[in-house]
Amino acid sequence: MTKRILVTGADGQLGSFIVQAFQDYDVKASTRKRLDITNTEAIHQTIKDFSPSVVINCAAYNDVDGAENEPSIALEVNALALRNIARAVESCGATLVHYSTDFVFDGVATSAYNEHDRVSPKSTYAASKLLGEWFALDAPRAFVLRVESLFGCHDNWTGRHGTLDKIAGNLRKGHEVQVFTDRIVSPTYLVDVAAATRHLVENSVEPGLYHCVNSGYGTWYSVAEEVARVLGITPRLKSVTMDTVKTQAVRPKFCALSNQKLAKAGFSMPSWQDALGRWLS
Repeated sequence: MTKRILVTGADGQLGSFIVQAFQDYDVKASTRKRLDITNTEAIHQTIKDFSPSVVINCAAYNDVDGAENEPSIALEVNALALRNIARAVESCGATLVHYSTDFVFDGVATSAYNEHDRVSPKSTYAASKLLGEWFALDAPRAFVLRVESLFGCHDNWTGRHGTLDKIAGNLRKGHEVQVFTDRIVSPTYLVDVAAATRHLVENSVEPGLYHCVNSGYGTWYSVAEEVARVLGITPRLKSVTMDTVKTQAVRPKFCALSNQKLAKAGFSMPSWQDALGRWLS
């Protein structure tokens, strides 16, 4: 029997890749306009009518600085909505997949964070995402995947681009690119996140919290250098440090995540360099 999969936020950057990865399934791709995840009645009615075996939530409030000015909206979308979704999937016995962020950590570590490390969000956005994790994991069978620094937009993508997409675009145009030399990240290819998601829902994997990032990590400066190397161009890079750039919300400086738990569950994420090469080629 073909699984029915409900994807919320299907018109977003991640949502569009999830829909594509499950295109051979019976997928109901609900955009933000068609299904507001903060509407409790709409969520319960949609799940009741479609009766999915899997609900994949890709809807989120991702404006890190904006959340400082709109905390109630960030909490409603990233946290309270997940409480409603978890309750709705429980009523139909569906599996829930939800995505979180590296921002739940304070960024003072010196080695890649694993799923058991202490969380310490330093911004409204980060706190809202952490609450969303807890609510999502209340569902009887739920996967929460922490992702970060997503990249890999299609050439015709008209939505909001990630940092790495912007870096690659500006390097291609010959523009000078400002990049951090002291912020360390694990870049994550959207194609690989979608593939990992499919692996988890198709196999008898223990539900719970997983870090879903490409293997390895580097500073944004080193990542930009690798982009230029793959593209075969001489980059114009301007080095900056986090203490010289003012932002409304605090960003963690060390953001690397370990994906070893995901590997033990049967899905090994390729290195970020491998993923970058596949995307740019």
